Amino acid sequence: MTMRERRGRAARHTNVTQTLVAETVTGCSITARQRSAEEAVRALYSANYQSLVRLAAILVRDTATAEEVVQDAFVAMHGAWRRLRDTEKALSYLRQSVVNRSRSVLRHRAVVDKYAPKPAPDAPSAEQGAITLLERSAVIAALRALPARQREALVLRYYADLSEAQIASAMGISRGAVKTHTVRGTSALRTALEQES
Repeated sequence: MTMRERRGRAARHTNVTQTLVAETVTGCSITARQRSAEEAVRALYSANYQSLVRLAAILVRDTATAEEVVQDAFVAMHGAWRRLRDTEKALSYLRQSVVNRSRSVLRHRAVVDKYAPKPAPDAPSAEQGAITLLERSAVIAALRALPARQREALVLRYYADLSEAQIASAMGISRGAVKTHTVRGTSALRTALEQES
């Protein structure tokens, strides 16, 4: 084998699926550390996937995108498992990752919406009419009108039923800031709902 052929082989990308299948077929075992990461992520996934998707769906307002956000958070956590200082805080890491990734999705949507061409006016479809009726719910509308941090704090507190410490960890802010955002959000929500009626 020439030097050029060796370099060509080294430069080729390895397909992870093929490698895992090859290891299984040839009997090569996965290291204990890799196995423990796999088992831990699998256990976290089965126990928390649905609640994390619900959390992300409220933040990004789209179930399909919420599922992608959560899956990306699990993939990132699996890749960083060896670097986690305290594996007992993996769920907290996941929540924070989901909140951060949801924020990124919303920022991306804002940029896309800002530069999107205006569609020609046409008659709304029956599906659009049903969605519009659902979106007219007074509470949802008032919640959407809140500033992002207040909305996140309220959703994490009252929908996800997290404690102040868990909310602070998920949002990456102090417990005092969580209290402030929750109180201000609740007050603004109450005022908006009173004005509706």
